[in-house]
Formats: sequence, C-alpha cells, structure tokens
Amino acid sequence: MIAEVGHFALILALGVALVQTILPMWGARRGDLSLMRVGSTAAQAQFLLLLMSFFALMTAYVTSDFSVQNVMQNSHSAKPMLYKISGVWGNHEGSMLLWVLILALFGSAVALFGRNLPPDLKANVLGVQGSISVAFLLFIVTTSNPFTRIHPVPFEGSGLNPILQDPALSFHPPFLYTGYVGFSIAFSFAVAALISGRIDPAWARWVRPWTLGAWMFLTLGIAMGSWWAYYELGWGGWWFWDPVENASFMPWLAGTALLHSAIVMEKRDALKVWTILLAILTFSLSLMGTFLVRSGVLTSVHAFAVDPARGVFILAIMVLFTGGALALFAGRAQILRQGGLFAPVSREGALILNNLLITTACAAVFVGTLYPLALEAVTGEKISVGPPFFNATFVPLMVPLLIAIPYGPFLAWKRGDILGTSQRLAMAALFTAFAIIAAYALSGPGPWLAPLALGLGVWVIMGAVSEIGFRAKAFRAPPDEVFRRLRNLPRSAYGTAIAHIGVGVMVVGIVGTTAWQTEKIVVMKPGEAEEIGGYNLKFEGVAPQQGPNYREEIGSFIVSEDGTELTHLHPSKRMYTAPPQATTEAGIHAAWSGDLYTVLGDDLKDGAFTVRLYFNPLVRLIWIGTIIMFLGGLISLSDRRLRVGAPKRARAPKAHAVPAE
Repeated sequence: MIAEVGHFALILALGVALVQTILPMWGARRGDLSLMRVGSTAAQAQFLLLLMSFFALMTAYVTSDFSVQNVMQNSHSAKPMLYKISGVWGNHEGSMLLWVLILALFGSAVALFGRNLPPDLKANVLGVQGSISVAFLLFIVTTSNPFTRIHPVPFEGSGLNPILQDPALSFHPPFLYTGYVGFSIAFSFAVAALISGRIDPAWARWVRPWTLGAWMFLTLGIAMGSWWAYYELGWGGWWFWDPVENASFMPWLAGTALLHSAIVMEKRDALKVWTILLAILTFSLSLMGTFLVRSGVLTSVHAFAVDPARGVFILAIMVLFTGGALALFAGRAQILRQGGLFAPVSREGALILNNLLITTACAAVFVGTLYPLALEAVTGEKISVGPPFFNATFVPLMVPLLIAIPYGPFLAWKRGDILGTSQRLAMAALFTAFAIIAAYALSGPGPWLAPLALGLGVWVIMGAVSEIGFRAKAFRAPPDEVFRRLRNLPRSAYGTAIAHIGVGVMVVGIVGTTAWQTEKIVVMKPGEAEEIGGYNLKFEGVAPQQGPNYREEIGSFIVSEDGTELTHLHPSKRMYTAPPQATTEAGIHAAWSGDLYTVLGDDLKDGAFTVRLYFNPLVRLIWIGTIIMFLGGLISLSDRRLRVGAPKRARAPKAHAVPAE
C-alpha cells in the first residue's frame, strides 16, 4: 500500500507542478495578484507531495519490500541500514526522485523566503521552476517509475552495487544534486527577468544567495566524490578527469564565474548580458551532466547503466530549456543595456578576467569531455581524451587566474592602481618567495616547476590574509582600532577571503601530491618489509573475516618511522555476496606531511601478495581546502545583506494622535 501512496503522490505532484507553471505566470502577465500568489502555495504543496513520495520509497527500502521492483534490484535484506537508506538514491529511478525533490525544495524555499521579491518576478520565477518540475516528473512517471510492483515477489533482492556501499557515497549524491539542482533557481531568475524585463542590480542581489548556496553544496559534493574515489577505488589518486567527474566540474566552474559576475552587476549595474547568459549556461551544464550519467553514452564508475531511450528524453528536456532560454535571451537582448563604464585596471576588470579564464577553462573541459562522443557519433571512431589533454589545457589557464586572485579585492571600482595594489601585496609576495625557496630546499631533485606552483597556492592564501589585514589597518593603526575594524567588517568580506584561502590550500595540496608522489609495486611475504616516504612497512600476513554482507581478506602491516612503531594498516579485498563483486579497501595512515597508502593485490600463493604502496605528500590539503571554501561560502551567506536580498521599502510611519491641551 505504501508504494501506491508514493506513486499517487508523485502523480499528484505532477498536476500541482502544472498549476505552478501556468497560473502564476498567467497572473503576472495579467497583473492579477491572486493568481500570482497561487505559485507560492503550489510550490510548497509540490514539495510536500514529493517528500511524501520519497519517504514512501525509503520505507520500502528500509522494510525490504521486494514486491517493489526498484527495491528488489537495488537492495538486500542483509545490507546495513545506512546502505538500505542510501540505496534509495543509488539507482536511476530513486536518484531522479531525489532530483525532483530537491528541485521542489528550492522552489518552496523561494516561495517561503522570497517575500522581498516583486510579485510579478516571484510569480515568473516559480512558474519557470514549476515547468522544470513538470518536465522531470513526466520523465519519471512515464519512463522511470520507482514504485513499479513485480509478481511473484522474490524472497531476496539483488543488492546494491558494492562500490556504492560506503559512507561517503551515502552522502555524496544528495550534496551533489543539491548543487546541480540549486542552479535551477539562477536559471529561473534569469528567464523570469527576461520575461518581465526586470534586469538590474536588485535582480543580481536577489539571485546571489541562491547561486552561492548551490555552489557551496556542489563544492562539497564534488569533494566527497573525490575523497571516496581516493580511498575506495584503490588507485591512489584524487582526480582522474573521468567524464562524469567532468560533468559535475563544468557547472561548478560556470557557477563560480556566475557568482563573480553577479557581484559586478550588483555593484556597478554592468555585465548584464554576461550574468544572464552564465545563469542559463550553468544550469544547462547541470542538465548535461544529468544526461551524460543516465544516457548510457558514457562508460564510467559513476554512470547509471540504463536504457539509452531515457537519455533521449533527458536530451529533449535539455534542448527544450536551454534552447528556449537562449532564444528568449536573444529576443530580449535590447533590454540588456550595460551600466557604468570602468577602466581595464579596476575591480570590475579583475572580475572580468576571472570570468574569462574560468569560462575558457570550462570550455576546454567541455571539449575534452564531449569530443570523443561527437567523433564516435559522426565517424564511428573511438578515442579517449585523458589527463594529458586536460592538464595541458586547464592548468595553463589556472596559473594567471591564481596570480590575479589577490589583486582583485585590493583594486578600486571603476579605476584601480596596479602599482599601489602591488605594494599592498608586498608581504604576501615575501611569504610566497620564502615558500618557493623552502620548497626547492626541501624537495631535492624533482619537478623544477613544482615549487613555483606551490608558491601560487601560498600567494593566494597570503593575498587573502593581506586583504583582511589591509581593511583592518593592521600595523598601521592602534590595536584597539584594528580590532574594532575586524569586528565591523561584513561577513561577506570574511567569507570571500576564507574561500580564497581554501583555494590556495587546495592548490598546495594538488601540487604536493601531483609533483612528489612516490609509488612502489612489490611482492611481499609475511615478515618482509619495505621502505617508502620515510616509513618502514612490515607485512604480517593476511587473515579472513566475515562482514554483514561480504567476505574479506585483511592484510596487516606494521608501520614504523625511525625505529618507532606508529600504527597498523589493514588494507583488504572484499567479496560481496549480493551482488557478487570484489572491491578494494585501502589502508591509509594520514599525517600532515602526507598519506601512506597501501593496497592489497593478488594472492601469488606461498603466502606472497602483490602490494601497491604510495606516499602522497600534502594530499589531505585538497579536501581541507574544499571544506574551507564551503565554510567561506557559508559565512558569506550568513551576512544579512546577502541573505535577505534587496531590502523592503520601509512602510510609512503611522500618524499618532496628538493629545489635546
């Protein structure tokens, strides 16, 4: 019965989404306030119905109701409860239900918290958001129903893909989808602005918090996916330029450019064309990612193996919304008049340079990801575009971007002073030079460009610190005044600086592990030892162990440094029973200097095993940096001036009766 309730709620949500699409936009066109208000009610009702549908599917998973085909195909009664719950979105049908739930959540949030929005703009935003829901709910109901019953009911389910049975993968998709889908609000705001003709600094201020929220969650989602791939897949790396990884990275790049472009539009009433276009393209790239994952055109550990016909449906959705929005953009181009003029050397100019470099990098990733697919479709020839292409095109674009980042906040609006800014960054330059010299001294023979690249990360970090210090008049004013200024700085200033520090920390981690990683592949018998990265590893052997729904062979290594025992590592090889599949569990010893990473390989008989050993210097800084970036966004979002959007017009004070004398 619970499955039927969920299915009915899903169909009812489709009807409500139709109402949300038609009535408020019709009301905005006619100036009918009562029809416009229907959008808010419908958005919240749609969210509640989809929440009911989602919990119905989750209940079927938790209770192992194998009469539901989706549960039978992706769950097993022996699975731990965490993976029964995460199994809800560990498949195509359930993940799409989560997708539309998050879509409805954002629409409901606009309905609830968008009280400061002009009624016609709000109605159009909710109408566009509702139309996206209609398209995807039609897709689910007609091609991807998660509540289909089967008969006869099997005694047991097939189980969840073993590599998805991991804590990081339990939370990675919800965070990633929140980022993906969150950009739909920026898209809806852009289309609504084009419809209503309301494109001004207030619009940029309204759209910024929603874009920032989506960007934060996408940052966290990508980082969690990278962390999972690092410790679960047993390959010792953190990023492989996998096509589906790229599919999430491209909207992140476009969203980053959109955030910076919206700042210029809000402050200077400039870059209207660019900001609206980026809002459209960012969500379009999210739709493209959804298509790539579910179309069957890519072979990837992240992709859902589903009927390509479903991919055609999503492709049609992508063409409809992207093509329609771009056509509207072209038709309304005359209303996108630019604002104030500014010199090339200015804060506006720095933000434009930021945008150009980021969007060019996004274009390079786009070409590298889709070119093999286009070539195969046209000629039938299969090629692969791997890390060498992306490193050769993406990295050179990041170098000038990292050099320019500290300059932007120091430059004045309209016209800046590049010489004066360079003088203010003298301390940052000094720290950077020291870091480069120290890296050359400590690294010994190695990639000669690596210390310079590491210096770029330090340059970004110290540039952000210098900005806060300059705004607080550090070393130029009495301590009391410095602390007063620090207290009075807006949270958005701290958030921006912290996010830039996170970028610098991440760059240091990427350079460290990419340039100085050490790898060994050895054959070890119990009692033998190996040296790597200053550590000594003694192999003690392998022992079997039974898990809740798998068997595993666990290796044991004693790790010591300078004769002192530090820890034991236990890499393992698991064989799951439902479905039968082998996975690798790495043994990792984490330290600030780097990770000692061990992978247990094949059994060569006579007690000998193939063992892969890695030492990954500074690798943890990659994920620490992304967390710092997320926290920077969170602090910015907590700034009331950003969170509330455009201020309400103050009400006229009530007249008070004057007592008679």
